[in-house]
Amino acid sequence: MANISGSIRLAVDSGDVALGIRSALAAIRNNTAKLIIVASENKKGRIGDIEHLAKLANLKVYKFEGNSMNLGAVCGKPYSVSVLAIIDAGNSNLLNEV
Repeated sequence: MANISGSIRLAVDSGDVALGIRSALAAIRNNTAKLIIVASENKKGRIGDIEHLAKLANLKVYKFEGNSMNLGAVCGKPYSVSVLAIIDAGNSNLLNEV
C-alpha cells in the first residue's frame, strides 16, 4: 500500500485529479477520467453508482485499502476523500501500477 499511496500523492501533486463523488462523476461523464480510486470503507450506495458508471465507461476502479480519512491524508488533504478520479497521472506511474 505504501507504494500505491506514494503514487496517488504524486498524481495529486503533479497531475490532474478530481476529488470527491460529484467531481469524479463529472470526470466519468465527460470521459476525462482514466482511473477511479475509492476508499474501501464507504457508503455502498453512492460508491456503487460510481463503480457502475466506471464499468460502463470501461474504467478501472481501484479499491484503496483504508477509509476516506486515510485516502484524504494520502492526497495531502485535511478532509476525507471517498473517491478520486485520475484525469492525468502527472509524474506518477499510477496508471501502470494498478
